[in-house]
Amino acid sequence: MDTTTRGTIGSNGGRRRPAGRPGTRPAGRRDQRRPASPVPALRPGPHHWFAERLLAVVSGRRPVHSLLGHTVGPAYQQLVNLAPAEQALRERLSPVVRQCGRFIPGPGVIEAFARIATGDRVTAMAFRLEQGPDLRWRCAAVEIQGPRP
Repeated sequence: MDTTTRGTIGSNGGRRRPAGRPGTRPAGRRDQRRPASPVPALRPGPHHWFAERLLAVVSGRRPVHSLLGHTVGPAYQQLVNLAPAEQALRERLSPVVRQCGRFIPGPGVIEAFARIATGDRVTAMAFRLEQGPDLRWRCAAVEIQGPRP
């Protein structure tokens, strides 16, 4: 028998396998363990939702009044001041949220940040969320550092 075509008859349906090439499945696995199930995707917190909505308002893609029920105190006036006076031009680059993080200083409060990229420019946005008695989150303050998105 030639050593280059030597193989075994069995799992491959009687076909010969070249020597030195293992089969495609393990030979006789006996344990009952299975691969771990995939980790469930974490649902992003309210700071992600607010970061996207605040960016849409500040960049002119959405009107300021779209966040009217989601803001408290002076935050709405801050958004009015930050939002452009006209709708965003269509030929401009669209800003996107690159990273969003949070700090929880106490119950019912989230202090969050978002890094916003517009082409090669990066802008930082910080905002504070407060949870009301109805358990809904509302934006209480917004601040932007760097070039406007």
